This record gives sequence, C-alpha cells and structure tokens, in this order.
Amino acid sequence: MDADARPYRPEMTQAGLAPTHAVRAVDEYGDTRDLRVAGEFPLTIKVDEREVVTLMTLGTWPEALTLGYLRNQRLIEDIEEIRSVDVDWDREQVNVSTFEGKGIVDWEEKLSRRTVTTGCGQGTVFSCTLDKLYEMRLPEVRLTQSSIYGLLKSISSYNEIYRQAGAVHGCALCRGTEIITFIEDVGRHNAADAISGLMWLDRVTGTDKIFYTTGRLTSEIVMKAAHMGIPAILSRSGVTHMGLELAADLGVLMIARAKGRHFLVYHGAERIEFDSIPKRRPAARVVASTA
Repeated sequence: MDADARPYRPEMTQAGLAPTHAVRAVDEYGDTRDLRVAGEFPLTIKVDEREVVTLMTLGTWPEALTLGYLRNQRLIEDIEEIRSVDVDWDREQVNVSTFEGKGIVDWEEKLSRRTVTTGCGQGTVFSCTLDKLYEMRLPEVRLTQSSIYGLLKSISSYNEIYRQAGAVHGCALCRGTEIITFIEDVGRHNAADAISGLMWLDRVTGTDKIFYTTGRLTSEIVMKAAHMGIPAILSRSGVTHMGLELAADLGVLMIARAKGRHFLVYHGAERIEFDSIPKRRPAARVVASTA
C-alpha cells in the first residue's frame, strides 16, 4: 500500500510492559515454587493535561487501551482529532494531545455524570456514552452452530497470560472461526477497549465480526461491542439481566456459557443455524431404594 494511502495515525509511544512478573510462593507441602503473576498498574488518562480517569491495567497495550477508552466512551469521535498519545509509566499517566488543544468537546457536560459499573476494578460510563448508544444500527448477523464450535476450538489455544499467571480476562475480535486480535488484561473492559483502539487505528469495522470474552456479559460489555459496531457477542461466562435487556434493545446476538460443545443463546436464537447438534446424554436412571 502506498504510504499516502495509509489511514492517519497519531504519534504514539510504544510503552507496553511485560505482562507477568517472577515471584516465589510456598505451596501446601511447604515447598518454595518459582511462579509468574500478572502485572497491575494504575494508568491515568489525560486529554490535553486534563484528567479523565484512572484505570488499573496489565500495561501491555497502554496506547490502544487509551484510544479505545476514549472511543468507546464517545469522548472523542474522530481519531484524526488526536495529535499524539504519550505514555509515561514513571508518572503512571498517558497524555493525549489534540490538535489546537481542542480536547474533549463539551468537556464539563460529558464528564459531569459518571456511572460506576461492575467491571473488574470498577469501570466508568459517562453520560455521553449512553446518549450515543441508541444511535447504533447493527446488522442482523447469522451464525451456524458448527462455526461457534470452530471458534471455541480456535480460541482454546490463546489465554497465554492466564495459563502462566491467572488473574486476567481475555477478549478477542473474531471473524467466523478466525481470531483477528486477542488481548488479555486485568479487566475484561480494558481488554475490550484495547481491541477497540486497535480497530480505530486500522479503520477495522465490526460489521462482520464477533466479540469474544472470558468474562461475563454485563451492560457495559454490550455497550462496548455496540460502539465498536459488532453485532454478536460470545462469552465463556454468564450474563447479567441488564446486559441481556440491552442486547435485546440493540439487536445484539448474545451467546454465553460457551465452552466445548455447550452454549446458551440468550438473545437471537432464531439467527443460529443448528447444523451440528450433539447427541443428547441419556437421562440418569433413578434406582428405587429397597431399604
């Protein structure tokens, strides 16, 4: 591709941290074991030196996390408004500079109302996030049962940090059975935002994509998927009632408790082609007691 044809990217540091750290622990036998634990660091996001929020993060994708957070919270609408993203771990902050110091339009109004959510370590939703939510027009995606199984099989080889250290959630951007991007962080909302930031940088649309997470499908995760334009979400964990209601309102295909050959479609079952139905297990026999 010609350099002039590439989409605009802000100037960015490359300040990702190592995801795990060496420690020692003592097991149930009294033996000392050399292990790895997941990192966790505070990162304060500032826009033109004005503080927006502090996130607790693994620190592996701080620039993408920052961009995705601003995008998913609808604080900045166009990536071309952003001049640079500068991560400084010594100060535990990232400063986003905008052209001509425009910063966040209607700053006081957007940041005046914040809702603390159930995200790991607590997340935040701003009023402008909700205001823009129902402007989303998501396509009505259809999936086959066999493709769901194929995707679950593909994703089973990921979760590298979790296998080393635990204490993290994984999220993935998928197309069919293909894993396009997989990111782990201490909170599923951070991993989702980092994916959103990478999509924003590369101008990747969500129209034909599936969002996967190891964490529960709350209203916040449904919101993030919708803001990324992704019409289908898949989770290894469960759903919340508000998450389900929001998925129904927005027309998001919601599949959860998905592992191996088991899954539950909480919304949009009519869009699933059941082409690979497993054999039913025989009912357990009840033997009457003669005692």
